Amino acid sequence: MHFKHPEFLYFLFLLLIPIVVHLFQLRRFKKEYFTNVRFLQALSIQSRKSSTLKKWLLLACRCLLLTALILAFAQPFFESKDSKNANNELYIVLDNSYSMQAKGKKGELLKRAVQDLLEHAPEQTTFSLLTNTENFWNTDIKTITNALQNLEYSATPFNVEALLSQIKARKSAFKKDIVIISDAVDLDVKALKSVSKDLTPLLIIPEAEQKTNVSIDSVFIKKAVSNFYEISVEISNYGSDMDRIPVALYNENKLIAKTSVTLKGNKQSIPFTIPKQAFHGYASISDDGLAYDNTYYFSIAEMKKVNVLSIGDESKSEFLSRIYTAPEFSFRNSALSALDYNSIEEQNAIVLNEIDAIPQALSTTLQSFINKGGSVILIPAANTKDTNPFLAKTSNIQLTDWATNEKQITKINFDHPVFYAVFEEKITNFQFPKTKGNFKLSSNNPSALWYEDQSAFLTAIINPVGALAVFAAPLNTENSNFQQSPLIVPTFYKLATLQQSNGSLAQTIGNDQPHITPVTLSKDAILEVKGPGEPFIPVQQILSNKVKMRFTEYPQQAGNFRIYNKKQWIENISFNYNRNESDLSQTNQNAASDFDTESSIESFFDALQTNRSDNQIWKWFAIFALLLALTEMAIIRFVK
Repeated sequence: MHFKHPEFLYFLFLLLIPIVVHLFQLRRFKKEYFTNVRFLQALSIQSRKSSTLKKWLLLACRCLLLTALILAFAQPFFESKDSKNANNELYIVLDNSYSMQAKGKKGELLKRAVQDLLEHAPEQTTFSLLTNTENFWNTDIKTITNALQNLEYSATPFNVEALLSQIKARKSAFKKDIVIISDAVDLDVKALKSVSKDLTPLLIIPEAEQKTNVSIDSVFIKKAVSNFYEISVEISNYGSDMDRIPVALYNENKLIAKTSVTLKGNKQSIPFTIPKQAFHGYASISDDGLAYDNTYYFSIAEMKKVNVLSIGDESKSEFLSRIYTAPEFSFRNSALSALDYNSIEEQNAIVLNEIDAIPQALSTTLQSFINKGGSVILIPAANTKDTNPFLAKTSNIQLTDWATNEKQITKINFDHPVFYAVFEEKITNFQFPKTKGNFKLSSNNPSALWYEDQSAFLTAIINPVGALAVFAAPLNTENSNFQQSPLIVPTFYKLATLQQSNGSLAQTIGNDQPHITPVTLSKDAILEVKGPGEPFIPVQQILSNKVKMRFTEYPQQAGNFRIYNKKQWIENISFNYNRNESDLSQTNQNAASDFDTESSIESFFDALQTNRSDNQIWKWFAIFALLLALTEMAIIRFVK
């Protein structure tokens, strides 16, 4: 047994006072004589014995009363089992990503976790709370009650490594207790182990009762015909087959199409046909799973002319003029010697069509053109030279070792951005084009077309801003029949429009993917984005007649937005939540085996109180003193 205030034990010397008073009473009995004492002798003896017993009972009672009071003030206690960690700092990491929207036995996992914290966290306990987006340092449950009750789901993924790194960076003289409350969907256990070497996190993993979920992953233009777009709504099904899932399409919140589908398998595409005009809306579904991934916002800009410039011999560019036709394209050809360098910035795509060499000035201009959102297509000449220095500046592609052996082009990478969603089905039995001579095309990037010997015929580097595509051989009719191949039109069409906004404009929140807006701004002008919630100003860079924007912390809410230059509307854009957590079966069960776990928040705080709190017994001494006081009063009154 230990004492919180052992100095009060010195008052035990006060026990001498009642002892002295009782043992050395100066009171003397006065004798009274009666005429006949024979009859009173027995009564006299009995009275003296009763008086002595009462005196000793009162002495014992008063000594015990005084002792109990002194011990109560000294506050005795029994030390807890885990007393050495009683002063540890408590950190609570709460996952508020959208997978916590799943329903458990008592409702949505996040809302249940918040309610348990409010109900079971001791009011006197100081702790720090970290969520995906907010931190509350050295607080208590009363202080953050309103913040917890208003806690929203976050589009920011649950990055346990980053959150634990923040805790690790906090300087403290005490050890740190860390409890992580997460459904463990897509939890990176390796990252958790690497950061937690000096820490001992405890996991509370609330489990969803239903892990079936359906989500809309993307919406894109599959085909453009005459006056209509055929768009494809890509749906993922995480669970068993489902009947009659409603799918609706809205433009400016106005319902324009609706259907219901039976989902079989993991992936399914739902086609819709809409007029070939600007679109600013969303596709939606309804299911019993997560709600955040049931809506996909997207925008389609009005059709704009794509400016294409071919640099090279006009006779070799005739096939390009038949592909890039009005009104969709504005095409012109220029010989290298007559090239107007100032016109390059006005183009969307530039074709270097079998020019023998790329001058240094043109190389520098093209490098800047790609960095500002343009697309460059390089068709080498058989006797080309000085091409690789340009390629080295803009990519890791190199052209080497010209060979004059005939080879067929036999393989298409249907997943490559150049051919993605171009063909309704994977074609294998078409007439293979061929070349009589070709360079060896070396690159770390995936190829779009391959020769029969698995060497690359076409590769492309497509970054969030610009694009560079390189062929391995000249395409003139003397060297290749590629111009007569069915592949010629979709290949060059897609290469010229890779970076254009005529397709579906949809960004993913948190990806920080650059977006190019075609607008000419004055030096001090700033673009502003308005939509759901407060308007915001993204990070932006003026690139001559374009503006490159990056969306870092904003927006935090999915929806349809508009880009303004002051009060002038410029463009529509849409933002969606990341779908990484749509698959609730990704719960990492290994987390429970690699770390200590607790079944619930209530049991965690109960265990913390039991193991870390000393057993205070001063109250029992106070109660004992009260009982002794009552006993003393009873002795005085009833003992004769």
